[in-house]
Amino acid sequence: MEAKIIDLDKIVDPRGNLTVAEGCKDVPFDVKRVYWVYDVPAGESRGGHAHKRCKEFLIALSGSFHVTLDNGKEKTSILLNHPYQGLFVDTDTWRTLDDFSSGAVCLVLASEPFDEEDYIRNYHSFMEYIKNKPDV
Repeated sequence: MEAKIIDLDKIVDPRGNLTVAEGCKDVPFDVKRVYWVYDVPAGESRGGHAHKRCKEFLIALSGSFHVTLDNGKEKTSILLNHPYQGLFVDTDTWRTLDDFSSGAVCLVLASEPFDEEDYIRNYHSFMEYIKNKPDV
């Protein structure tokens, strides 16, 4: 499964810390879209989809949440809780974000502009897509 935690440079300063994420340097792609998820009610989840072309880099700017990844063959759950770490999520990976702490903010850097045709929003359809996708 092509997903990995990437440590970002953390500049420690008595006035407050700073972390930078640059596309094609710290983030393994050119960033074309940025959005964030926040104020998630207790017990709710986000995501619940896969992308055919879009890669994503998720950062817990504040608080914590779990990211469950599924490539159709294996699943893994990763806790994001440091603003100086990002999770790279490749294409063809079903993702669900849940267990948000109070005040959690998830920043998402995406490799592609929004395109509804890129989304697979039904898990059964995702499994069929993976099953029928030729090995590269």
